[in-house]
Amino acid sequence: MEPFDEVVVAQALGVSASKLPSMDNIFWILLALLAGAFLPLQGALNTKLGNAAQSPIHASMISFIIGALSVALYVFLTRQSVSLAGLRTAPAYAWLGGILGAFYVTVIILAFPKLGPGLTFALVVAGQMIISMVLEHFDILVAQQNPITAWRLGGVALIIAGVVLIKYF
Repeated sequence: MEPFDEVVVAQALGVSASKLPSMDNIFWILLALLAGAFLPLQGALNTKLGNAAQSPIHASMISFIIGALSVALYVFLTRQSVSLAGLRTAPAYAWLGGILGAFYVTVIILAFPKLGPGLTFALVVAGQMIISMVLEHFDILVAQQNPITAWRLGGVALIIAGVVLIKYF
């Protein structure tokens, strides 16, 4: 078997080799894919917890408490450090991530039993892609600006088409 040749793969795909992910990024790509794969499982587990507690809101709160304790344990075991001075200088809007996370988890607990996992997460992905594209285009809260192009709009259209297919077929 011949070794992996990025130039050959790039030519076959019709892109430059610099557009392909580096081997270093493959780890992060796979980890992000795994995190995405866990979202429907998280939704199902949190929905079960909400049903058992007879309170989706309490299930959301319990999920966040368990998550916070898990992160605290990881921080303790790995001796992570934090810049308190940096936290003091963080803009006020940077603290909204927790509110958005709570909104997301609670909506998933409520929507999951009504829409099912396929449609719920197809809509989540469509929403993520739309807002991600807008944030990248206008260089808002992103590491690198990436303008909206016909190809990117086509990608989002395909995702929306996927949502329609999941909903009706």
